[in-house]
Amino acid sequence: MNRAPLDRRNRLLILLTAVLLLTTVAVGATLHAADRAGEKDRARSGGPAVRSGKVTLDAPGRGVFRNMAWGPHRDEIASVAADDPSGPRTASGVRCLRFHAAGGTGVCLQAVRGGLRDRYRAIVLDAHLRELRRYDLAGIPTRARVSPDGHTVAWTVFVSGDSYAGTAFSTRTSVLDVRTGELDRDLEAYALFLDDRPHKAADINVWGVTFADDTHFYATVATGGTTHLVRGDRESRTLRALHENVECPSLSPDGTRIAYKKRVQGASSDAPWRLYVLDLRTLRESPTAERRNIDDQAVWRDAETLVYSLPGDYGSDLWTVPADGSGAPRVTMTAALAPAFTGRS
Repeated sequence: MNRAPLDRRNRLLILLTAVLLLTTVAVGATLHAADRAGEKDRARSGGPAVRSGKVTLDAPGRGVFRNMAWGPHRDEIASVAADDPSGPRTASGVRCLRFHAAGGTGVCLQAVRGGLRDRYRAIVLDAHLRELRRYDLAGIPTRARVSPDGHTVAWTVFVSGDSYAGTAFSTRTSVLDVRTGELDRDLEAYALFLDDRPHKAADINVWGVTFADDTHFYATVATGGTTHLVRGDRESRTLRALHENVECPSLSPDGTRIAYKKRVQGASSDAPWRLYVLDLRTLRESPTAERRNIDDQAVWRDAETLVYSLPGDYGSDLWTVPADGSGAPRVTMTAALAPAFTGRS
């Protein structure tokens, strides 16, 4: 009389056991395939070694940058020994699209995935990569800088368009006092002076801040089809033009020179820039030995050497060239972007 319920129970147990067995096999096969794929990716990439660990922005003898090597640590802020840039990397777990650091402060421009489209935000970090402040961004991150002592940060986003190469783009550049939280949301609100005369126009764009100190900075202003190097003053809220055809300036550690992108005649409209250095005392400009197109805001590794990115197998490699026009370009770090070094840049 009890055999029917018992048979049904046994059949149910057998069915459940079979389902669990098949699920285990499927999961195991998936994990094995993923491991094999990961091994193949690593073997194919031949990229630099990256491991998780502690990263700080004030450790002596270290450089920090966005790691571009394929794998679980891609896009994380990483550090490497400054005297061995091709050596093992330590990844922080903090992911950024754009990054810069100075004076123990970092600024990280991030993508926030999800929803109908990506959103973006700026995160101000302390020396241990802990979040201090957070701000929503109005567009796609493109440039970021920190003042030499870490008290002021700046960022630029594309509000429309996604390239400086053409003319159909609009930027927004913000400057933040880290200590007080005072935020200048758009430097286009500053008074602009061209040839010492006030200039107002609907087509003004500002981008590429580089700091002299907490109050003074340099940047690019575009208006009327021309780009200008401007000196900015946060107290007077002014931008004063100094020199034409300057984009994405980077101030030398001693404050006397600007490295920048210059549009050169005869170059392709898709690759118009070459890397130049401007003497701020004489306004004499000179080309570097790098003859390829540079679409980056260079960084001064020291008083004599510029670091900049060029396309590479992983998206970006870092190159160096002497700032005085001598020497030749050379790769300093593969699979890397947005470097920061001790001192001003």
